[in-house]
Formats: sequence, structure tokens, C-alpha cells
Amino acid sequence: MSPHLPESLVSGLEVCRATALSGGDIALAYRLDTPDGPFFLKTKERPTPDLFEREAAGLAILREHAPEQIGVPEVVRADASGLVLEWIEEGRPGRHTEESLGRGLAGLHRATHPTFGAIDGALAGYLGSAQVDLTPTDSWRDFYVERRLRPLTERAVREGRVDPVALRLVDQLAGRAEELCGPPEPPALLHGDLWGGNRLVDQGGRSWLIDPAAYWGHREVDLAMMQLFGGFGEECYRAYDETYPLADGWRERVPWYQLPPLLVHAILFGGGYGASALRVLRSYAEGADS
Repeated sequence: MSPHLPESLVSGLEVCRATALSGGDIALAYRLDTPDGPFFLKTKERPTPDLFEREAAGLAILREHAPEQIGVPEVVRADASGLVLEWIEEGRPGRHTEESLGRGLAGLHRATHPTFGAIDGALAGYLGSAQVDLTPTDSWRDFYVERRLRPLTERAVREGRVDPVALRLVDQLAGRAEELCGPPEPPALLHGDLWGGNRLVDQGGRSWLIDPAAYWGHREVDLAMMQLFGGFGEECYRAYDETYPLADGWRERVPWYQLPPLLVHAILFGGGYGASALRVLRSYAEGADS
């Protein structure tokens, strides 16, 4: 076997052919053809601790709670070296694909929990390959500012990806976080990293969610992430709001909730992501001063 196909994941599957797939930034991906049909495998030569186990746990809980409009691949095998998943044959969006996704995501977000944070006993997880703190808390403001925004800003500054002025801006905005986070909402089950590349459309036009960074959080986080890089139609947001109405001002909060993924992208990839995060922080700080 190729060194990129760990024996623990492929043993007994009778793999006839492994075809490398493109598109992954963090892991290597393959289609495995077997007598029982195709499977999807992702692996990494030196994965960070619990990276794939956390993804498997996220897929499992999303699959448990996802309504019929949304598919989540079944985890066939998972260990520290990677995942084997149900294969999804991709197709083209249908007439009602975006509307169906919006209604399905609204249904997924109806799943709730007593606290924000971890979906199970693991107190650390990943956003991309950046580790994040999932220690549960009753306060969304505390979770968002102290578990996401501040630690990611501190890391980005420490690694030279964001101007140090960002730390002062986070301190300034932390005092207004209750207002900036919007009206209180119950903890919702989030995909956690819902950009266009983490949604597949199958041959029947149904949307499937992959590569989650699942946790219990504010549902506007998923909607903000969906708008960071595009890939979702306006019909999706309209159907969502009709199914599970959003609080007034949710669109104004989109940049606020895009800060963690911008910071993670700055940490992992550099480029202009750090400057984008700084612009968002400054825009909210200047809004308070005007």
C-alpha cells in the first residue's frame, strides 16, 4: 500500500484502486474503489493530536441531528491517521437545492444543549487545523470572546500575521460584546466551518455537509461563515429565515462572526487575511466612536 493509505484504515476493505483527489488544504484525499462500492479516505502523514477523531465526532453528531433535507456522510472508520467515509457521488444543484439547504440548516440549528462549547467530553477541537478551546460555558459572550476571538488574535499577533494593534481593539470591543453578539439565543448545533467547499451536492440535488468543526454555539456563526467566501444562494438565507426567523440586525453582525475564520486563515495561510480581520475590528471600534 502507498504510505498515504494507513493499514488501519484500509485493512479488510479489499481496495482495488486508490485515486488521489484534489481540493484539500490540510489532508490528502482518495477515492477507494472496493467490491462493496467506493469510499472516501482522508489522511495526513503527521496529523495533530485528535484532528481526525474530532472530525469524526462532529460528523456523527451532525448526522444524528440533521433533518432529511441535509445529508452527512457516515463514518466508516476513524483513527489518529485519518477517516474512511461514505462516498457521495457529486452532481449539480437542482431547482430547489438552496431553499432545501436553508430549511435543513434551520432544522439542524433547532438542536440545542444546556451550554455553549464542546459536543462531548473533549475540551479542545479544531477550526481548520488551528486548535480551539471548547470548554463549556453558560455565556455565549464569554465563549465567543474568551475561547475564540481573543486567543486567535493573540496567536495571530504572536506569529506576525496581524498587527499588534488588534489586541487593543479586541480589549476595546470585549466591553461591548453583549451588544455585538446580538440577542441571546439557545446554544445551537453548528457545523462550525461552513464555507462553500464543505458543502457537496449529490446527483439528486441534495446538500451534504462535510469537514465540520462542530460545537454548540450561536447559529449566526454558520450563516456568517457561509458568506465569507460565497457559494450559497440568497434563496438559502431566505428559506432559513422563513423556517427559523433570525433576530433583527443579523446581517450587520456577519463581519463580527467572520473574525475567527479570518484569523485562522491568517494564521494558516498568511496573505491578506490578517489585514481583513484588522479592518473588521477597526470598523466595529470606529462604529462605537461615531
